[in-house]
Amino acid sequence: MGATASTADRGLAEDQDIAGWIAAFTDDGTFTDESIPHTYRGAEELGKTVEVYAKAFPDMHRELDQFHVTGDTVIVQLRLQGTHLGPLELPTGTVPPTGKRMDAPCCDVFELPDGKIKRFDCYAEGSVVAAQLGLT
Repeated sequence: MGATASTADRGLAEDQDIAGWIAAFTDDGTFTDESIPHTYRGAEELGKTVEVYAKAFPDMHRELDQFHVTGDTVIVQLRLQGTHLGPLELPTGTVPPTGKRMDAPCCDVFELPDGKIKRFDCYAEGSVVAAQLGLT
């Protein structure tokens, strides 16, 4: 169950299926981007995460490396890959496109009671992303 849910969620985000992405969460589900850090809640905010990253990295790909499942918790080790071709809108401001590629390690932790995402914590390596995009 866990690996399937994570693979589907990756596809929903990469396919920019915002309605499907939102439907994958429980009514009180959250997505936290720990690299910013910022927590998104509710349909309007959860959908924005897909829009923001699709706009900034239109070729975004998540290369899944390993899955670890314990109870309702799924941990996914992956790499975020893409080219920064659009503005990256963050809660702290907008990063203009750099045209540079990123290939950054990430760890996603999902809480999936009854097969829906209650909590999704994304631990993208922000310092690697910043360095690869030439922001540091």
